[in-house]
Amino acid sequence: MSSTDGEIGMKNMTDKATYERLEKDVTAVKNDIAALADQITEVLNSFAGTAGKQARRGYKQARANVDAAVDDMSERGATVMGAAQDAAHSIEETLEDVVAQRPLATIGLALGIGFLIGATWRK
Repeated sequence: MSSTDGEIGMKNMTDKATYERLEKDVTAVKNDIAALADQITEVLNSFAGTAGKQARRGYKQARANVDAAVDDMSERGATVMGAAQDAAHSIEETLEDVVAQRPLATIGLALGIGFLIGATWRK
């Protein structure tokens, strides 16, 4: 019986040692999983921060592009408006010169245009 008791004792010691080793391994795995979860959380937070910064940078760049386009269009509009005003002033001067040189012909032309407009409105 002593050999059987020794075998049982040895088996119990082996089982106890195996159990303790497994318990240590399980604890180590739990700690590794917790550390991995912390690392994943840090990476996701960092990624979210980086994505937010890039989104803000993209918004600022788009806003600057829109502002530049509006400024460019405003400048072009001012240039076109200036050219139109110059053309209108030039036409006005030309008409003044024609009226001053041929007043009777101008009055006749104005009467003819008035008559045509009146005839068109009657129909």
